[in-house]
Amino acid sequence: MIFDRKTLNNENLTLFYKKLLMPRLVEEKMLILLRQGRIGKWFSGIGQEAIAVGSTLAMQNDEYILPMHRNLGVFTSRDIPLSRLMAQWQGKPSGFTKGRDRSFHFGTQEYKIIGMISHLGPQLALADGIALADVLAERKRSTLVFTGEGATSEGDFHEALNIAAVWKLPVIFLIENNGYGLSTPINEQYGCHSLVDKAVGYGMEGRRIDGNNILEVYHTINEINQSIRENPRPVLIECMTFRMRGHEEASGTKYVPQNLFEWWAGKDPVVNFERYLLGEGVLKPEEVPMIRKEMTALIEAEIEKVYTEADIIPDVETEIRDMYYPYRFPAAQPAATPVTSKRYIDAISDGLRQGMRKHHNLVIMGQDIAEYGGAFKITQGFTDEFGKARVRNTPICESAVVGAGMGLALNGYKAIVEMQFADFVTCGFNQIINNLAKTHYRWAQAVDVVIRMPAGAGTGAGPFHSQSNEAWFTKTPGLKVVYPAFPADAKGLLLAAIDDPNPVIYFEHKYLYRSISGEVPDNDCLIEIGKANTVKQGQQASIITFGLGVHWALECAEKHPELSIEIIDLRSLLPWDQQAVEASVKKTGRVLVLHEDTLTSGFGAEIAAHIAEHCFKYLDAPVMRCGSLDTAIPMNKALEDQFLAKARLKETMDRLLAY
Repeated sequence: MIFDRKTLNNENLTLFYKKLLMPRLVEEKMLILLRQGRIGKWFSGIGQEAIAVGSTLAMQNDEYILPMHRNLGVFTSRDIPLSRLMAQWQGKPSGFTKGRDRSFHFGTQEYKIIGMISHLGPQLALADGIALADVLAERKRSTLVFTGEGATSEGDFHEALNIAAVWKLPVIFLIENNGYGLSTPINEQYGCHSLVDKAVGYGMEGRRIDGNNILEVYHTINEINQSIRENPRPVLIECMTFRMRGHEEASGTKYVPQNLFEWWAGKDPVVNFERYLLGEGVLKPEEVPMIRKEMTALIEAEIEKVYTEADIIPDVETEIRDMYYPYRFPAAQPAATPVTSKRYIDAISDGLRQGMRKHHNLVIMGQDIAEYGGAFKITQGFTDEFGKARVRNTPICESAVVGAGMGLALNGYKAIVEMQFADFVTCGFNQIINNLAKTHYRWAQAVDVVIRMPAGAGTGAGPFHSQSNEAWFTKTPGLKVVYPAFPADAKGLLLAAIDDPNPVIYFEHKYLYRSISGEVPDNDCLIEIGKANTVKQGQQASIITFGLGVHWALECAEKHPELSIEIIDLRSLLPWDQQAVEASVKKTGRVLVLHEDTLTSGFGAEIAAHIAEHCFKYLDAPVMRCGSLDTAIPMNKALEDQFLAKARLKETMDRLLAY
């Protein structure tokens, strides 16, 4: 192993040695604690420390790093107190996640580190969004994100690199190629000669380096950083290294040939760098044991300090409260005047435009939304006013775009992501469910992202452009879900979603875009998320519904004026207005829950269950549900009409009233 100090002086090299040694000594202690049963799990990075330490030392302290679970050296090199890390590993109150997640599944704005989630790959797109925020704010910064060779098979890898290349983002994508994804060797992971060869396919520079040589890692990252801060663009680096222990300790290493261990032991990053420094006279032989003794004493003291810390006392209210970033709806809202008659689609466009004017850090992203104006022309003309930097066309890669939205939010921006159709959100599902929704609960970080979802049937668009998929999200704590039925609500709820620092799934019904109009406030008037609206008073029965179902209910009531039907438009599904529903149930004693989604497991089942549990004594009949058929949505109009819940609404109401 050849070390080239270049311009580094003896003081620099000694610091590098101490930074490299620290994670090795911590890990050796962790393995002892594991054998003693004092910790439950450990993912070892022994043999790979030079990558984490060298690359971190090459980053400025205000630049973000997104490490993996084998990158202890990132955390120690950024001088996070070991007691804080140990508290995290032990699930103590002073840990970063208050015992809610383990190891390195956390982030910290104080140290500009954004940890991974267990699903490999999503952090790559977050790096795109973080870097985009720096570019938009004209900050000359780089972002460093780690991945393993196994995760390069994930679609997230492809999507993130493609976006970074297209948008020329200053991101260093660092692959730690340690030979095995758990037990799967590299010849079963990819067919190319080197992973860095993939760089050319994205139109970016790629380098392959010795990941066990701390100086080669440092100088490479430092050189690239100096360049991409001035001339933003992504770079792919493949660091060749080896995992000397199991994927995690319980998995062992029996699948690894012994000769590989012997060969890579000769390339141990700590041993070789120490030998180099001794040979260069930077370290004296007697200094090495002194440094180790001092560090070991510090490690022992920091660790034992945590074991004396009290355990977490579970509290239900705290757990529920911490799912969401604290947000108080503005108490004083301006009067909703003057008003202008607008179509549903124009009210959404108006809300977006006012949101962009109010929040100069708001960025809209989606397919074809710039000059073309989006599939439904909602953002038509936006680039003329706000420019393409803030109204961004994206490649067709929903997962990375949602991840980039989260990255923007992590770095001081607000993001709106438009799904061209709500059906396509499946391609970004992991980012929404496991990243956006859980981040505040895990480490108290706001995720200021709105996902716009053009949804619903009635246009003959068939199984892949017509689904009502709100129930996919209403069971996910950490998200907020809204579904306006009228133009004024569409604008007011959108503005509220933009204002709210939590992730909001905003459903907008395609059939309503150009089929309904209504009076819409011209000004910036928000509608509180979680508040229902009684759109029609009645005495005989209540219809609880939302979205297009509100209009079906109104049509039914209009056709049958002899019936006194009360109609509650939920408007918000997560959270939903339990008080308004309970009040209506107590008033009428009969309830029909109506939704466009399939009957089985539709959101209406949650409403019906709540009413049965909390309002049973007020009911004069069983709670009845009316939903669409439990089939996929057909394209043919006659078949679609048969599918939709509207076809069974009057018959269900008759059964309810006749009970």
